[in-house]
Amino acid sequence: MLARVLERIGKGDTLVVVRIDRLARSLSHLLEVIERLEAKGAFFRSLMDPIDTASPQGKFTLQVLGAAAEFERALIRERTKAGLASARTKGRVGGNPGLRAGDPAALRKVRLARLDGYMERLNETAQDWVPHVRRLRPDLAWEDVVRIVNGPLPRERQWTQGRLLRAVNAYVRDGFLPDTVLVRAGRRETDDRLPAIVAAIKGADPDVTLQAICTRLEAMRERTPRGRTSWQPSSVKMLLERAEKLGLLL
Repeated sequence: MLARVLERIGKGDTLVVVRIDRLARSLSHLLEVIERLEAKGAFFRSLMDPIDTASPQGKFTLQVLGAAAEFERALIRERTKAGLASARTKGRVGGNPGLRAGDPAALRKVRLARLDGYMERLNETAQDWVPHVRRLRPDLAWEDVVRIVNGPLPRERQWTQGRLLRAVNAYVRDGFLPDTVLVRAGRRETDDRLPAIVAAIKGADPDVTLQAICTRLEAMRERTPRGRTSWQPSSVKMLLERAEKLGLLL
């Protein structure tokens, strides 16, 4: 639900919550959400807390929270280092004895734990990429799918093609995505590619405006049919009409 809300929020909008604990799991998560809003030119306001990023006071409170979060992380790092150093002076070596001995059962348990951790991290971001992959593959090439997925995401959360393929393979292996998404994409005619991309953006959000599609295409660094970097609603409308004639709009 939160991912869907963040995707729909646009420039100048304000996300309002009753209390910050109704939005974020932790302080770091709250700061991450607010950074995503700021990247879109949007604001955040909590009714029961002194946070309103549209006001100077709210921005100051946010800076204080960010400093507190960084201080907390630094303390945890220092305590961990001190604890490890103390253990080494007493002759205790950290780690799993089975791993140090190369025990196959211990190694298998670690691999499974790492896989579980990886899948848990993927599940936290699934709303960002799974719907796009399910809808666009194998009709669009992975290069274009990655650019569409990254369109609404802040830079620090964007995917590389390699990372996205690894995530998709993991979801296919566990049955969360059909194996057809991994089928090789057919070659598209040059004049069909832009209508397909515009249709994909429209398919993800049927209520999206022509101007919003322009913004997405510019964020994707997609050039217009005439090779320009700046998009106009009239160009998007023309491509949507062509996409409809080609049967690309659902």
